[in-house]
Amino acid sequence: MADPEAYEILIVRYAHIGERFRHQNFIMTDAHDTKMPIDFFVWIIRNENRTLVVDTGFDHAEGEKRGRTITRLPREGLAMANVDAAKVEDVIISHLHFDHAGTIDHFPEARFHLQDLEMRYSVSPHMCESVLRHPYSADHVKSMIDALFEGRVAFREGDEEIAPGISVHLIGGHTMGIQCVRVFTKRGWVVLAVDSAHFYENMESPSPFPIVYSVADMLAGYHKLKRLAQSPQHIIPGHDPLILQRYPAVSPELEGIIHRLDVEPRG
Repeated sequence: MADPEAYEILIVRYAHIGERFRHQNFIMTDAHDTKMPIDFFVWIIRNENRTLVVDTGFDHAEGEKRGRTITRLPREGLAMANVDAAKVEDVIISHLHFDHAGTIDHFPEARFHLQDLEMRYSVSPHMCESVLRHPYSADHVKSMIDALFEGRVAFREGDEEIAPGISVHLIGGHTMGIQCVRVFTKRGWVVLAVDSAHFYENMESPSPFPIVYSVADMLAGYHKLKRLAQSPQHIIPGHDPLILQRYPAVSPELEGIIHRLDVEPRG
């Protein structure tokens, strides 16, 4: 394994739901009627040698189907950070839920790094169960299969290095094949949990997120995230609005849109 390179990590918000409640975010909670908003993100990992994107979000059409309004297309958010989705060569797909794998056609040159277990799960008999298939879009899964037959899918098995200083790690729990992303930065090893942990509080309580394939695997995943990260403060959950409060924006104009995760938290 080569010596790790250091990277900048940017988080890009493309959608937000304010009318959401705590009971939608935890299996066990006492304050059922308390509001708890949720954000939707994609991520950029880059240095002078390469640029990778983590996840591809969803588009306006999928949002309309599911009663969600996006602020901007993920590719539009990436463009605000000078990343052209049409030229990105590598995209890590954490899992195939609708809000993480919905615009892969906007990345025509990309190779998609996906856990083999996630692809198999998304076309398995488990999808006969409506509660398990609901977070998936058949169109998105079919688009990934199209990319596969174009030779643009790199299947990963378990824990693998993608590039020096970037690795993926099978977590499971939320889906059978969800993976997190570990990145070396100037502040040490940062772990993008994505939906291995939706909110900081999911891990801290711990109280798992209710959209889940295996509660046991999700809980074990919280421990694995902590082993992979430099410290618990180096774990970035997948949907928590607190992230944008804790980490600085890349510029005043992009406050609330694009923030840096490779620097120390503010405050």
